[in-house]
Amino acid sequence: MTDVPSHTRNRARNRAIRDHARQSGLPFSEAARQLDYAGVRGGETLANHGRTIYPIAIDTRRRSLVEARLLRSRAERLADTRRAAVLPDGRAAHLVDRFPPGRGADGSGVGPIYAGPATEDGLALLYLTAAEESPAVVPAVGDLTWIAELGEETALDTACAALDRAARRTIDSGKRIHERIHSALDSAVQRSDAHRRHDAIRLGGVYAALTAAAAEPEPLSLIGVRQILDALLIVADDGHAPGTRVRMLAPPDRDRLATIVGAQWGPAGPPIAYEIRPDATPAVVAVAPDDVVVLAGQDVGPMAAR
Repeated sequence: MTDVPSHTRNRARNRAIRDHARQSGLPFSEAARQLDYAGVRGGETLANHGRTIYPIAIDTRRRSLVEARLLRSRAERLADTRRAAVLPDGRAAHLVDRFPPGRGADGSGVGPIYAGPATEDGLALLYLTAAEESPAVVPAVGDLTWIAELGEETALDTACAALDRAARRTIDSGKRIHERIHSALDSAVQRSDAHRRHDAIRLGGVYAALTAAAAEPEPLSLIGVRQILDALLIVADDGHAPGTRVRMLAPPDRDRLATIVGAQWGPAGPPIAYEIRPDATPAVVAVAPDDVVVLAGQDVGPMAAR
């Protein structure tokens, strides 16, 4: 194999440093130090910048579903945005289709991802809860209806950004989530709005059935729901969605491969930390974005952001 000339390697390194400096806002020298410490290779990036929406490391069936969806006709996209503009059920169904279930990469030890029973109803329950607790985050129906006619799901994401983040925050309330859902359902049933009341009655029945069937008081499939909302927030705020393959930097696991399985969020902006599962290890650990390197060629392609 022919060695790459040193001047070519230097140009590539300098380009990577400039890209990292631009994206991170760091001086060139600090960007160079970070990349040298991380041992960043061709095509890799530190996880504190960039975006991965549809990781290719997840199984081929999920990848084919994502690719087919990205090639929808204008009429199909319009029908979907009209559905996504209907809260809470329509948006929940839209997100389950948009981020379909799959499995982790071979050898990773990660099983089902974006998956679980009743993910669609779980999402709808979270949206209803967020809407009851914080009415100000809910976009006006007329605004959503108008935006839906653009046929662009990211335009709806912008309109629903505060609601989406509120729904994601609800999951982080731990065991209090059940108290909050019950309270929201009771409140919504008393509303004069017939649509909201109907949604609450239907979802209340679903929630009761899930609770009764659970061996423990953990009725929602929160892992899959959480991963869908993590991926959704990354569309607007950057970051790397669950399923993204990474390389660890911190000792004693430096250079060990792992998979992002979740994100931790602040009040705004990209993830403040990632939850990763090192290969062939059941433990999940939280890491800072600058403590992991995103492997090269992770996203389905440039169409992923459409």
